[in-house]
Amino acid sequence: MKNIYLITKREFLTQVKKKSFIILTILAPLLMVGFGVLIGFMFKANEAEYHFDVVDKSGLFAGQLKSTKEITYTFVPENTENALVKNLKDLNGTDGLLIIPELKDTNFDALESGTKLLTNKKVGMDTKSLVSADLSNILKKEKIKQLGIKEDRIVNLDKNFKLISQNVTESDKPESDLAFGIKTALSMGLMYVVFMFIIIYGVRVMRSVLEEKNNRVVEIIISSVKPFELMMGKILGVTLVALTQFIVWIAMTVTAAIFLNTGFSAMQKNIPAGEEGVLKNLDIQQIATEVSHILLDMNYVGIIGVFVFFFLFGYIFYSSMYAAIGSAVDNETETQQFTLFAVVPLMLGLYGSFTIMNNPDGPMAFWLSIIPFTSPVAMIARIPFGVPLWQILLSIFLLIASTLLMVFIASKIYRVGILMYGNKATLKEIWKWIKN
Repeated sequence: MKNIYLITKREFLTQVKKKSFIILTILAPLLMVGFGVLIGFMFKANEAEYHFDVVDKSGLFAGQLKSTKEITYTFVPENTENALVKNLKDLNGTDGLLIIPELKDTNFDALESGTKLLTNKKVGMDTKSLVSADLSNILKKEKIKQLGIKEDRIVNLDKNFKLISQNVTESDKPESDLAFGIKTALSMGLMYVVFMFIIIYGVRVMRSVLEEKNNRVVEIIISSVKPFELMMGKILGVTLVALTQFIVWIAMTVTAAIFLNTGFSAMQKNIPAGEEGVLKNLDIQQIATEVSHILLDMNYVGIIGVFVFFFLFGYIFYSSMYAAIGSAVDNETETQQFTLFAVVPLMLGLYGSFTIMNNPDGPMAFWLSIIPFTSPVAMIARIPFGVPLWQILLSIFLLIASTLLMVFIASKIYRVGILMYGNKATLKEIWKWIKN
């Protein structure tokens, strides 16, 4: 244990003292936010505003087809249709011509099939969908009027049915859509965090082992410590590095959330009294309060406990695999044939967990959260929705047993592979190392 402690301490201090670690720890959250802002800016920069002339022979759409921020509609006389069609290619200030045919005998199907949008530039599917939606809404109202329904009742026809659900086995309070949305966001966030940390820091363990093997430093170290002690020290050292970085990011996130909440509250106080609509839309403090109540009503202690356990043991499970891979090869190119054994189960757990959002208690969710190869990701995805205690305990037991077995197997591979040079390991040879 003393040797493992010393190696863990050395690995941890070596990593955290690097400038790259300090810079990445501080800048990574900022870079993520900046990347999100950049993507949003790119979408915004690629938005286009279109101007369409409209020839309405039916007389139904004049005064009802309203211009929006994305599309401007300008109604033109019917007698200009031929001239506009002929000169559309050379027209400036007009991106297209919407031609709506005459409505005969209330045949709306014929009107729809005869409507054409002629353009002199490329128009995306989103814009075409917006035009279709605008026309469909007006036609829908007109059809309803034909049935003799009054205008003031039309709005009620489009009202969505708001269903209040309540799981009587878990709570005596109904669950709102906001609560389910928060659980879904929390589930996806925790799931991605575990997935990314296992991949990133597992690869870091593999590269660290591979680097010491290629530098022949390991030959000197092995003379003083056992291969198992060296492997476990590396895994635990990088685990502490990951936890340190994770804690710093959590602290930065909480601080930013408090700062932004205070900033929004101050902004609301400066809104003029007459802007009731704006004030209502910017009631960030009320939303934050509701969100905090929902989070407190959840079993957050259990969620945090399960998250920490599956994060640590899932990481140790896969890091042992990565350490074995690093010891069995001579360069990073050769690692590609073996890393699939670690990446594929994690990806199955990640993408399979998307089904959990729709059915957290389904058979797919159950097996993904029980099988040790996928449980570090899938169980964390399920836990915000509530998981029976016996399933959590069974998953924990299987993950602990599998982690011990994986560490044992990895140590057998590590013991032989760390001193092998110039010999490309095959699956057959690795199997012999495990059996011996």
